[in-house]
Amino acid sequence: MAATLRTNRDFRLLWMSGLFAVLGTQMTALALPLLVLRETGSAVQAGAISTVSVTAVLITMLPGGVMADRVERRRLMRLCDVGSFCAVGALVVAVWTGHVPLPLVLLVAGAGAVIGSLYGPAAFGLMRSVVPPEDMGTATARLQARTATARLVGPMVGGALFGLHPVLPFLAEAIGLLLSTICVALVRTRSRSETRAGSAFSKAELTAGLSFLWRLPYLRTVLLVFGLGMNFAFGALTFTALTVFSGGGRSGLGGGTVVTFISVGALTGALLAPRLRPERHTWVLIAATCWFCVASALAMAWVRVPLFAGLLCAACMCLSTVASIGFLSTLLAVTPGDRVGRVQSAAGFLSSLVQPFGPLAGGALLTAFGSRATFGAIATVLAVSAAVVTFAPSARPGPAVVAAAASSRSGASPGPTESSRATESSAATEPSGPAEDGSPAPSAPYEEETHADAIADGGTPANRTPVNGALAHETGADRTGAGSPRP
Repeated sequence: MAATLRTNRDFRLLWMSGLFAVLGTQMTALALPLLVLRETGSAVQAGAISTVSVTAVLITMLPGGVMADRVERRRLMRLCDVGSFCAVGALVVAVWTGHVPLPLVLLVAGAGAVIGSLYGPAAFGLMRSVVPPEDMGTATARLQARTATARLVGPMVGGALFGLHPVLPFLAEAIGLLLSTICVALVRTRSRSETRAGSAFSKAELTAGLSFLWRLPYLRTVLLVFGLGMNFAFGALTFTALTVFSGGGRSGLGGGTVVTFISVGALTGALLAPRLRPERHTWVLIAATCWFCVASALAMAWVRVPLFAGLLCAACMCLSTVASIGFLSTLLAVTPGDRVGRVQSAAGFLSSLVQPFGPLAGGALLTAFGSRATFGAIATVLAVSAAVVTFAPSARPGPAVVAAAASSRSGASPGPTESSRATESSAATEPSGPAEDGSPAPSAPYEEETHADAIADGGTPANRTPVNGALAHETGADRTGAGSPRP
């Protein structure tokens, strides 16, 4: 960890907060469907948990971003942690008493997903305030490494605890959420947008993040191709590999090898990212990831060795993680401070929209055409995505985006920023935005709007007010109660 991050008290508290909660979530991610299977014996009811969680996330993700731009973010995170703790606590009591009705399980899973939709954008904005722009790439990589480690260890620990007693993994998550709440409460930094968003359910506010992303050709192209197309195809690829190399579910060794190597690849990519400085080579990394996935899909169509497939999936995940960190750093660098929550939610919404359908498509192709044709079809979709990323001019950042990102990371000429660098000890001396009592702060919507317009129109922001900050966002991080995803 960079020396400045090592001495950054608030970053260490947020890092530990996420570690406690993500580890608990990963333990219950396996234990929750096992609990439903144990109680009901129905695979359909067990599968309903994931359906409810994903549906709740997609419905509430955009309103959650608006709320993160309206409320003081540390306070919102504390409320979310308390809510998650209460939801998991109710499940602990139910399991301990031996009466676990399915409606309660679905309610807890749905509540956890809704809480996650609020927590993610708030954590995104607060992390941007806690970490200096020049350290944001390293901070993002450390968050990714933390999540990848929890995903690697959590399910194994959760399965072992469930074998001892069904209540233990849920009790462990409740304890983790309690510790997470304490860590967030100890954070001194405050973060609130200077320009508060309007109603969480108005059309203008719900689409503000999507509109901002759509107006920037680079962000729009990468999110549509790398976020939508690649997520869909890679989900189909990993599900197909899991099915094929586990012998259609007859052998856990082959499938377990693939899953383990995917987690190892994500962890490796997060550890390598700070050394590679991916924000400087994002387009090359994204293109390389797409083409390597094409080659991997074609190779798995002909080579039926689980270890080989696991290594290929690990390499794909490693490249994807490094490329994502680079892209996410650029995303936050060009995002106005008063729209951090809504832009983060919009990007997460686009990236998550098709993920549930990848495994479904892979399974349908396997049933209809067999494994070799399925891998070939997936390779074709990946190749189309790779070609667009490689040859489309809009897939490259361009001078305006590069200039905005560079000025943000260097901290030069900071423009309208959030009131987030004010801490409890320095609030009286440092210019700050609204206090926790909700009193309004002066806003500067005109400067931020003109900056966004300059980039969208292809101009350079050199003579305009640059947006200060860089990205702190965990891609795909699970951070909520009852095993449901929190962005």
